[in-house]
Amino acid sequence: MSEEKEEKNKTGFFQKIWNSITKIEKYPDLAAQGLGKAFSYISKIVAILAVILCLGIMYQTHQILQEGIEYLQNEFPNFSYKDGRLDVMAENRLTISEDDSYVGRVIIDTKIEEESVINQYMNEITKSGSGIIVLKDKLILKNGAVAGTINYRYSDLLGQMGMNEFTKQEIIDYANSSQIITLYISIFLTIFIYSFIMYLLTTLSNAVFLAVFGYLTTWVAHIKMRFLAIFNMSIYALTLSIFLNMLYIAVNIFIDFKMEYFQVMYVSVAAIYLVAAIFLLKTEFMKQQVELMKIAEAQAIVRKEMQEQEEKQEKEKEERKKKDKEEQKKKQENEKEDKKGKVGGKGEEPQGSNA
Repeated sequence: MSEEKEEKNKTGFFQKIWNSITKIEKYPDLAAQGLGKAFSYISKIVAILAVILCLGIMYQTHQILQEGIEYLQNEFPNFSYKDGRLDVMAENRLTISEDDSYVGRVIIDTKIEEESVINQYMNEITKSGSGIIVLKDKLILKNGAVAGTINYRYSDLLGQMGMNEFTKQEIIDYANSSQIITLYISIFLTIFIYSFIMYLLTTLSNAVFLAVFGYLTTWVAHIKMRFLAIFNMSIYALTLSIFLNMLYIAVNIFIDFKMEYFQVMYVSVAAIYLVAAIFLLKTEFMKQQVELMKIAEAQAIVRKEMQEQEEKQEKEKEERKKKDKEEQKKKQENEKEDKKGKVGGKGEEPQGSNA
């Protein structure tokens, strides 16, 4: 029994993915491995998702840089950067439409500071699906595959690379040199850490929501389950939804594809898996109950037969004893009669004995 349990705990990561998507009946076994195993599993899944997101953003970043260098050389006004502040020498905001950009609408305004105007810019890029807002102290990124926006402060992003001051021409020279690889690595690591934490927290919050929904489902199904076990099952139930999200992100890297109710579908798919696992567990429980009832009935029949057999044996034993007693009594009577016969024979004298 202990060897079987140890074998279940040794289920590999990719086997867990397969079981989570194709074998709902394995959910109770996966949940039984504990919260630590479930958290480790979802962390690995989210890490894969974060890597895919980073690769997509890196691809888009490369496209932006290639077109950006050409745009800087020919059309973009002069600018300078110093101590976390970007100054673009233009009186009004600059706008690059989504038709002319890989990342959607780009709004550049290093003069504005009012939050109301910045919010207006964010509404613009949100309506277009994706885009970038370039401000004097930070960069705001909106990707169609990710809920919300990502903020990057120049002081954090560029400070890690030791870039505290530069001009337009220096940027062009830097982008054409091999040192640009350092920028790619820095962007990759920054986005990975941020997206990993963001997706992990979002996934865990979805798991909690699903666990509450699942707990209510157990009431309907009349199954007693611990909330922690349902939470573990919820984590595994999110597997297909997360992989669909990966596919959605990958498609959006190359195609501007938007699904209006993707988040609803994301949660619905996981809820269907969880509910199916709970009702499947109820079915298995009912089968076990039926089997136990059959076993109990069989045991009752066996006990009754054994009791009848014992009663029959007792009866036969009693009859045998009674018969033995009767035979013994009859034997004794016969012996007595034989003795009487012998005694009577000795008392008679034969005729003419002294003649």
